[in-house]
Amino acid sequence: MTPSDAEIAAARRQLAQRDPLLAKADALLPPIAWRTRDRGFTGLVRQIVGQQVSVAAADAIRLRLIQGLGGALTPEAVLAADGDALRGFGLSSQKARYVRAIAEAASIFERIPDLDDEAAVNALVEIKGVGRWTAETYLMFSEGRIDFFPAGDIALQEGFRVLEGGAARPTEKALYGYAAGWRPYRGVAALMLWGVYAWSGTRATEVTPVQVLSA
Repeated sequence: MTPSDAEIAAARRQLAQRDPLLAKADALLPPIAWRTRDRGFTGLVRQIVGQQVSVAAADAIRLRLIQGLGGALTPEAVLAADGDALRGFGLSSQKARYVRAIAEAASIFERIPDLDDEAAVNALVEIKGVGRWTAETYLMFSEGRIDFFPAGDIALQEGFRVLEGGAARPTEKALYGYAAGWRPYRGVAALMLWGVYAWSGTRATEVTPVQVLSA
């Protein structure tokens, strides 16, 4: 279930009381809502399609994909299409392979609700093309899990650097370690850091969930 605005606000207050850095973020930012994405197969495919491209390009590719598959993005429709057809809808060869791999593993989405957070990540990253960042952000925005913090994200690292006033971004390992103190609301802390990143006007070179959040 997607966290409500009231739950997000309460978690944000707790985080601000607990950590001076997040207190600074809280003072800077307006109310933050959880962003909801499709669950299951369509949700994870959306994550893959949106990587390394702009929001507008991802939306256009996804629309062509849906239309080209007969109006429904389903595992069966993907598996019935060959690689040339998928590439013709705008997917790169690599993404076409990844989307087919997700279709082949689609039964996993029946199990995800019964798995704890780490087991769910481990199950998803077994699918070709699904890395930890993709798994974590899928579980946040498609499954509504509130205690994920994808510390490998450049925008989160930069948002933390801005708050801390440091010269360099923290490493993924260091940020994971720091974020442990934000349990069980690490996802809300992530929203706050993404908000700080956007507020700061910084633009990292990699495509980040700032695009996911604003889509």
